[in-house]
Amino acid sequence: MEKVKSRKVLLIYNPASGNGLFKSKLDEIIMLFQKRGLFVTPVRADRRDLIEEIFQHITEDEFRKVIVAGGDGTINVVVNAMLNAGKNLPLAVFPAGTANDFAYYFDIPTRIEDMVNVACGEHYTTIDLGMANDKYFINVAAMGFMVDVSQKTDPELKNTLGQLAYYLRGAEEVTKIRPLTVRLTSEEYTGEEKMYFMVVMNGRSAGGFKQVGGSSRIDDGLLDVILFREMNILEFPTLLLSILQGNHVENKHVLNFKTKRVLIESDDDFGTDVDGEHCPRLPLEIKVLPGKLKVATWADGTEPPRW
Repeated sequence: MEKVKSRKVLLIYNPASGNGLFKSKLDEIIMLFQKRGLFVTPVRADRRDLIEEIFQHITEDEFRKVIVAGGDGTINVVVNAMLNAGKNLPLAVFPAGTANDFAYYFDIPTRIEDMVNVACGEHYTTIDLGMANDKYFINVAAMGFMVDVSQKTDPELKNTLGQLAYYLRGAEEVTKIRPLTVRLTSEEYTGEEKMYFMVVMNGRSAGGFKQVGGSSRIDDGLLDVILFREMNILEFPTLLLSILQGNHVENKHVLNFKTKRVLIESDDDFGTDVDGEHCPRLPLEIKVLPGKLKVATWADGTEPPRW
């Protein structure tokens, strides 16, 4: 029985993520794991309270690792449930959502057999996590215009069109954009800014913009604060192009610095989120937690172990 327990993995999957195709491949995935000597316990991630309850009741020696199939939001829910329950199992990711920025950072493959190979392997990268007040995040804390766009985008449209849905919604909303006043307090920078939106990056990409984090690293013990200042709306397309090209940090309308901790305050009322999940309203104290989590990643030239 102890030998079987050491080969169990907990698979938490979001049946609604992306286009919902993952659940139709579930039996194939279980078969591939069993061929490698691992036994899968699948759980639907359609109820946050159920995920929280599961982590409250399992022990760390009961499962070899946790595998999350879904987008960044699903990973966020699982990581928060796990760490809040005092557990810290290694994490593997199956990119199956609309936003897979976290998986993109590690170049996790999208072919099922390749995903299983990575998840079955024992090659891990130790990463930092961010924390916004009392909520963990893996990739990004965001606030302002882009958050409002994301929260207003129809979920069915996101599943059908993917990242294009965000861009279409953004084009609709851009004429309504207004500057927001925020106060930033950190060791590296303290001041008041008028901004359109802002991200605090642990990873590198957000909302399909692959280089928005610039030189951000997920294992350097720092967060990257990137604030997009108020500007003439006619300058917006140029800024968006520079974001796509990854050279926006040189733009005069962008404030960028690295920090371990930043306090964000405002008298304005606007949306915030972490990894696409709703976050408490301001003020937010955002800090980095170095080396907090182990993530299964591909080891070049190696094969996953077979038991």
